[in-house]
Amino acid sequence: MSDTKELIANGEAILGIEFGSTRIKAVLIDENHKPIASGDHIWENRLENGFWTYHEDEIWSGLQDSYANLKKDVESKYGVKLTKIAALGFSAMMHGYLAFDKEGKLLVPFRTWRNSTTGEAAEKLSALFEYNIPERWSISHLYQAILNGEDHVKDIAFFTTLAGFIHWKLTGEKVLGVGDASGMFPIDPKTKQYDATMIEKFENLIAEYHFPWKLTEILPEIRLAGEAAGTLTETGAKLLDPSGELEAGVPIAPPEGDAGTGMVATNSVKQRTGNVSAGTSVFAMVVLDKELSRYYPQIDMVTTPDGSLVAMVHANNCTSDLNAWVGLCGEVLDAFGVKVSGDELYGTLYRKSLEADPDCGGLLSYGFLSGENIMNCVEGRPMFVRTPESKFTLANFMRSHLYASFGALKVGMDLLLQQEKVEIDAIYGHGGIFKTKGVAQNFLAAALNTPVSVMETAGEGGPWGMAVLAAYLVKKAGGESLEDYLADKVFADAEGSSVEPDAKDVEGFNAFATRFKDGIAVEQTAVEKLS
Repeated sequence: MSDTKELIANGEAILGIEFGSTRIKAVLIDENHKPIASGDHIWENRLENGFWTYHEDEIWSGLQDSYANLKKDVESKYGVKLTKIAALGFSAMMHGYLAFDKEGKLLVPFRTWRNSTTGEAAEKLSALFEYNIPERWSISHLYQAILNGEDHVKDIAFFTTLAGFIHWKLTGEKVLGVGDASGMFPIDPKTKQYDATMIEKFENLIAEYHFPWKLTEILPEIRLAGEAAGTLTETGAKLLDPSGELEAGVPIAPPEGDAGTGMVATNSVKQRTGNVSAGTSVFAMVVLDKELSRYYPQIDMVTTPDGSLVAMVHANNCTSDLNAWVGLCGEVLDAFGVKVSGDELYGTLYRKSLEADPDCGGLLSYGFLSGENIMNCVEGRPMFVRTPESKFTLANFMRSHLYASFGALKVGMDLLLQQEKVEIDAIYGHGGIFKTKGVAQNFLAAALNTPVSVMETAGEGGPWGMAVLAAYLVKKAGGESLEDYLADKVFADAEGSSVEPDAKDVEGFNAFATRFKDGIAVEQTAVEKLS
């Protein structure tokens, strides 16, 4: 503890802050990349005038509160004030739309990634570029605003993501890490810059509107991991720490998106590796060693923080319905006066699924609380279905819901693995579903027919990953790559577990997946008939 106290007092600790959809978290790390203190702030988006948003003042009050709570944690643990740090980095949920005029004024309230109001724009841009442009991407928001005839568009001088906004205000630099930028506009993997051909197509598309700006003039400049992206200004220091105790001049890493920090946190920036983040939603990110043969509406193309091409399969639903069923089982126990902890309840039910038939005994579950683009479902209707011949046991029931948590993900991943013949050496899983060892990890390995590893560090999450990127900025040796830095200096002694896919489970999951795809009309009919 005395060593850590001295490290903090000398300003050698490194800070990462990430804005998630429900929590803003700050994590301070030491010279060995180990977390030594943290602070957070809970916030929630709101639906206003048809858009999911956070108010601008909530962004700053949330940032300041998370940092203030970090300072309290430092002083409580080590008896020292946090007044200087060696490096800093900001990350946030990707995509969305923050547009500013030449005076730096926000033109319309922040439109987050969650908005599904850009369908027309996304469809037209995907066709124009012959490249999948999802609804949540920043360019979809911009073009939809143009199609809608929104008056503010003519006044845009700069637009960016949430992480880019925060970085700009604290450094004065209008830059963005390449991973976050890849969720604004497509990146050319050869140049690691915005795709010039698509930029030209977009300019031609909107030429009739005669806007006083060009797209390249209003997009943030791109920085790769480890490149200089500015320093904390005096104004920025007071914006982060209104007490005035934090010293300015701190080097700040290129701002990144939560997908990029997730890749760093799971050591999956190397080509032919990937990670699966499982929570309310689930997404897989696979770092490619070649471009895909064509574009797929089910697959987003983004990049690692150092610019390697990444195929991203995102499913809106993962554990919500599974959690609801576990909660119902807990209510049954409560009704009989049996009290068990949450960990014991989840652990027992998850482990019970290991006794099930590999194909879940013919049971079928759709855990769709919201729409699922991969399965062509515009809304969600959680559903459990069986035939009279199905083997309705607790073990099969639990396995069907665990399988269903990865059901839509598997449909998308099969496009990569079977149609594109993408080869993956390792997948790293992170999220609460993997907490019970040897269950969800085994089932994901079966779904993808690929080894799956779960590392203890994965639980540290995005803010820790951002702190590691800030460390890379100031501690890398010469031309040391991010891949080598992570392997040699961050994860060299990382503990975790790895499982190989079991042949019977692979066969069983494939049978379940066939049932899952064949029965989707039942789910779609439920959306139509059950309003």
